[in-house]
Formats: sequence, C-alpha cells, structure tokens
Amino acid sequence: MSKERDFLIFSGTNSRYLAEKICQSLGCELGKMQVDRFADGEFSVYYEESIRGKDVYLVQSTVPTSDNLMELLLMIDAAKRASAHYIVAVIPYFGWARQDRKDKPRVSIGAKLIADMLCAAGICRLITMDLHADQIQGFFNVPVDHLYASNVFSNYIQETLSMDNLVIATPDVGGTKRANSYARYLGVPMVICHKSRLKANEVAEMRIIGEVEGKDVLLIDDIVDTAGTITKAANLMLENGAKSVRAIASHAVMSDPATERVAASALSEMIFTDSIPYRKECHNVRILSVADMFAEAIKRVSCHESISSLYNI
Repeated sequence: MSKERDFLIFSGTNSRYLAEKICQSLGCELGKMQVDRFADGEFSVYYEESIRGKDVYLVQSTVPTSDNLMELLLMIDAAKRASAHYIVAVIPYFGWARQDRKDKPRVSIGAKLIADMLCAAGICRLITMDLHADQIQGFFNVPVDHLYASNVFSNYIQETLSMDNLVIATPDVGGTKRANSYARYLGVPMVICHKSRLKANEVAEMRIIGEVEGKDVLLIDDIVDTAGTITKAANLMLENGAKSVRAIASHAVMSDPATERVAASALSEMIFTDSIPYRKECHNVRILSVADMFAEAIKRVSCHESISSLYNI
C-alpha cells in the first residue's frame, strides 16, 4: 500500500473558497499564508508556518488573470525559498489557455509563456481541469494531471436532469470532440452549431448542423466568457423547434454582460463548476463543486496512486 506523504494545502486570495472545500473533503486544515499589499498595488507573500521538507499544494485559478497569476508565482517562489520538498500548482482554471498557437502573424503564444513562468518559478507538478486545448499539457516540462469536469457533469446529467429526447450540442466546431465524448458516453445524438466571427467575443453568423426539433438540447462548452456564443446557440436551438435548452460549461469566466445575456436567453439552466468564483445573481445559473474531485486527485498524487479512474468521459 502506498504511503501518504506529509503535505500542506495553501490558497491564493481568489480561490480560498475552493481550497477550503478541498481541505474539508480531505479532513485537513488550510495552511496559513499572508498576502501583504502595498498602496501602489504591489504585494508580497509569506508562509506563517514551516513548510521545510513538506509537499505543498498551492490552489489558485488565474482569473482575473494578471494579479492572480502573479500571486501564484510569488507563492511558488516563497515555497521554494522556504525549502519545500515538492511544489504542486493546483490551477482549476488555467488562464491564457485560449492563446495556445499562432493563429495569425506576429502574435504571442500566451499559454506557453505562462507554462514557462510557472516552471521557472519552481513547480514540480501541475493539477488543472479542462484546458481549452489538450496540447497545452505539452508546454510543461513537469508532470501535468489534467482533470475533467465531465466527472461531475455526467453524474448531474444522469441523476438530476430528466430529459426524454436528449441531444448533445456544441456551440462551435472547436468543441466537437468534447461534445462527441459526451454523446458517445450517454448514447445520444449530437448536433453542431457552426459560427463565424468578425472579431474576438463577437459572433457574426451561426447555423445548426443536425436536427433539434422536439429535442431536449444540452450545449457543452469549456469556457463561457461574454456568453455571446452560448446564448445565441441556445436561442437558435429554440427557434428551430427544440423542446428545451440547457448548457454546461466548466469555467464561469462570465465577463460583463454575460450574466444579463444568460438571464435573458432561452437557457432554462446554465450549469458551471466552481473552478472560478461566480458571485452574481442569476436565476438560471447553477454551480456544481469540483472540490471533491480535486481533493481525491491531491490524495492520489500524494500517495503515488493512479488518477485514471477519475475520468468518466
């Protein structure tokens, strides 16, 4: 039997709510850490307890992007300088993941830059969830445990939602692989929304490939930012005769005016995980927690056990 190593869990400012739930699931205390902020916006990090020789798990989603990333980098650096034995970055939502390739001339590959920064700061491992592009795992020179929210969503779909004529849909062609995995797992058909953009965050045209009339449609996505695409797809489904439209997405970025769009849309339910704190009020938004899944992943990594059984889809 694997022997559990001595580990501590610490949290950045914006992900404390999730780190506390992870610790509750593991039956341990959240580590004590202080972030001091200066008047000009600069901040410093220090640990209020000894971490010498310990495995430390640092929980921090990188949204809003810049401050939370910088805070995480300082947490990593402080842990390294305090002689931590093993430093694991737990990043439920990995920001900059949409910048995973050169899609036009003279553009940065932000995801690769962030990977290099995290490795240079001193992480030994990364635990994350639903990267926008799977190939981002290859940007790291350390082990990456890539979890999937499908483990939480699939249980909710099968146990809570009651839909007679379920159809899985993707709001854009880029999400076809993800939606197809759900369709195969649930044994239901799939349709695709094809969209074209004039510029980022603005959909110019959208049309449906497949049949939705009389169906209960479930849209699958990884990130909802301004909610323009997902709400346009939902409204289009209803206009084409869908019986009901719901959506699930791993990360609730929900930049303004996303909440207003979701509230006014044809979506009877918009289901997110708590990888990002969603603090606004919206009658048709539901949040499912991934704390237990991350807690189990941390426990298995600590015990040198496989995490493959955590993947439903």
